[in-house]
Amino acid sequence: MSSRRSPVPGFAIAFGVLIGGLLAAFTVGRYPVGLGDLVGVLASKALGHRTDVSPAIESVILQVRGPRVLAAVLVGAALALAGTAFQGLFRNPLVSPDILGASSGAALGAVVGIYLSLGVLAIQAVAFVGGLVAVAAVYAIGSAVRSRDPILVLVLTGVVVGSLFGAGVGLVKYLADPYNQLPAMTFWLLGSLSATTAPDLVPLFGPIAIGAVVLIALRWRMNVMSLPEEETRALGVATGPLRIALHAYCRPRRSSAVAISCSSIRLRAPWHRSRSRWAFSPP
Repeated sequence: MSSRRSPVPGFAIAFGVLIGGLLAAFTVGRYPVGLGDLVGVLASKALGHRTDVSPAIESVILQVRGPRVLAAVLVGAALALAGTAFQGLFRNPLVSPDILGASSGAALGAVVGIYLSLGVLAIQAVAFVGGLVAVAAVYAIGSAVRSRDPILVLVLTGVVVGSLFGAGVGLVKYLADPYNQLPAMTFWLLGSLSATTAPDLVPLFGPIAIGAVVLIALRWRMNVMSLPEEETRALGVATGPLRIALHAYCRPRRSSAVAISCSSIRLRAPWHRSRSRWAFSPP
């Protein structure tokens, strides 16, 4: 019998890539920041002493790039957690968080909000609701269709609903003002964290932290869900309530991450979620 693979190399590689990306995000840009300046500013804030770094560089690090970098980390963490959970639910390592049409629903809600000339917060709220409506529609249609493979029905329904909402996005863009509304829709769909400030991190951190705690607490049940349906139930796991609970925790986190980042983000590479899968292994 082969021994269990150690998660240490995967964690080390993922942590190294994360640190390298953070350093590049803080130091590379139109306003160059040296690595020594970055360390000096962070050390001065952590230890509470004065620094010789110029106020301009300190402002760039703490007020401009800092919130953007932290928001990118939180959004990536939300998508990784949701992707890991859905990979177990759908028994497929290539499943992404938008498999049930949440991205298309959020995109449609956002372009409708822009078309109606709503405010920024209202557009984010409509995008959030649009993602939840898309998932609710997938589950309503999937529940109405009787099949021996309910997971396959959900996946196919998600593709259909996602295509339908995507067509709605195209229709609203066709009706929009080509000089004002259409560029705003295009830039929203492309996504950006350039306007992120420190207060924006508070409503993003809370749901992600709660979702992470819940998913870690359910990690062994999620591993059991990767087995066939009959075997999972034979092991004492109530598959129906567990699926509802996972979606109840994952979908709001996924939708909030998309709404905050103002984009329909789709992380197609599965490796970042497979690294997270080790965190959900039984103790």
